[in-house]
Amino acid sequence: MRQIVGYASGVFDLFHIGHLNILRHAGSRCDYLVAGVVTDEAAEQMKGRPPVVPLVERLEIVRSVRHVDAAFVDTSADKRLAWHQVRFDVLFKGDDWRGTPKGDRLEAEMAEVGVEVVYLPYTVHTSSTHLRAALDALTGPAGPVSDAGR
Repeated sequence: MRQIVGYASGVFDLFHIGHLNILRHAGSRCDYLVAGVVTDEAAEQMKGRPPVVPLVERLEIVRSVRHVDAAFVDTSADKRLAWHQVRFDVLFKGDDWRGTPKGDRLEAEMAEVGVEVVYLPYTVHTSSTHLRAALDALTGPAGPVSDAGR
């Protein structure tokens, strides 16, 4: 019997319970889960700002999650590029994408290569955006003030 390969991609910056929930739910719905970790450059292009945590560290964190069988460096918003390398059967996204223009576009692109898009519950109360805003409120948008050089 053929294994079902799942793919869940994200920036996974400031790793939190929402990230864990997506990976846990995705891992329970496939035989082999590949987590795509978006590069710093692609994340900045998609979100308009760079991640706080560097790619190599985000990869190590995601790779260490027991629900993840492999981690993959994801270089583009176009998931067809990742599919050509990983050959997944199912792509998992948070249900905040369902019924949106970006979700509809993703479904159409994945249909081109025979991949099903499965939406998983989005953790509303915690997000990297909320965490980043809280950090900015504490430290200012430029980051913490350093004592170096004083």
